[in-house]
Amino acid sequence: MVKIAKKSDPKKLEELKKKIHNESYLQNAINMIALNLTKNLLHEE
Repeated sequence: MVKIAKKSDPKKLEELKKKIHNESYLQNAINMIALNLTKNLLHEE
């Protein structure tokens, strides 16, 4: 099944572009990704 992407929100994209340059935002995002991956690998929730 092919999924069709939603139209992008220019305002939301601009917010994300600003956040990507914020060191603490990036570190928190990386930590959350690592935590979720670890939980999934260990089959914990």
